Amino acid sequence: MAITAVQNPTQIHRLPQSKYIDAVRWLPPLSPLSKLAVLAVFDADTDIPSLEIHSLSSPSSSPSPTLTQHSRWTPPSRISSLASSSSQPLVAASTLAGSLHVLSVGYDPMVDDNGDGLVSTMEPVLSMDEAGFHVGPICGVDVMESVLVSVGEDGRVNLVNFGDKGFRRVFDGNGLVGFNAVKWASSSEFVTGGYGMGLQWWDLRRPGGPVSQFKANWSQGKNGGMVHSIDIHPSRKHTCLAGGSSGAIFAWDLRWQQQPIVLSGVGIGDAATPSLSESEVWEVQYDCYTKPSNISSSRVLPAMFCSEDGILGVVEQGEEPTELLAEPCAINSFDIDLQNPSDVICSLEWESIAIVIRP
Repeated sequence: MAITAVQNPTQIHRLPQSKYIDAVRWLPPLSPLSKLAVLAVFDADTDIPSLEIHSLSSPSSSPSPTLTQHSRWTPPSRISSLASSSSQPLVAASTLAGSLHVLSVGYDPMVDDNGDGLVSTMEPVLSMDEAGFHVGPICGVDVMESVLVSVGEDGRVNLVNFGDKGFRRVFDGNGLVGFNAVKWASSSEFVTGGYGMGLQWWDLRRPGGPVSQFKANWSQGKNGGMVHSIDIHPSRKHTCLAGGSSGAIFAWDLRWQQQPIVLSGVGIGDAATPSLSESEVWEVQYDCYTKPSNISSSRVLPAMFCSEDGILGVVEQGEEPTELLAEPCAINSFDIDLQNPSDVICSLEWESIAIVIRP
């Protein structure tokens, strides 16, 4: 029997780097042909952290893409969380020392780059490191238009407006709670997550605390785990996606708040959920490339994740998970290119960048 070759298989390109890559994010294109990524980098030999802008290109003389560094900025300490705006060329980075920084990305037309005259640059727009902002690491940051929200191990939730010199304290857990992740749902709503596999929904129009909470009494006694990453689909704001300990990937639907919709990892009661990973899920994102098998509004859309045990995969409610990449080291973070959702960039623990191009 003849074996039919797979047409247009997934392409995987590993690009070794000389430094540890803590996080990666695609940037919105600054020109029709540009493809830029921002890397949170740490040099273990010198203990120097940095943010770097790289362009991704595919030279005609090489079958593999290449990364070319354009600009570099040095933060005061190692970067703990990285976010980029999908609508404007902005990068937000928080640090282990508790500071927050916003940088604008642009092009310098005075510098020639391979003859096209375009080299990406970074310019600091805002730095927030005043006393009382955060105590210890800022674990999560997200940007919506000109406002940032930050959360930390200290249990503080803060808002920073680009036009203001200070910050607004939304909540202070006084060290009794801690947050690891945050995601905007709208210009006035966001979701936080942290210890105990719980989630909190906040509405700035209703101050004082979260307006709704998803408590961690569902994970078969594994409440010692934590949420590491959150995502919210722009067309389904009522459904929050989360990833955390023990390979857990679940959704919290605000219309039915009693139980989670488990996509991978821990189950409810005797329910078994297919899982590609049993370790920490470091990041989750809705996968706008994979076509859902069922587009019902009651079904969770497909999601991509990366894990401590080196898995990059796609999970969908009620379907077998799909493995895209398996590495012998942790995959610290990834990002899906919104302009070309087939393209995924990943940071590998062993000082490498992986580019996954789906057919």
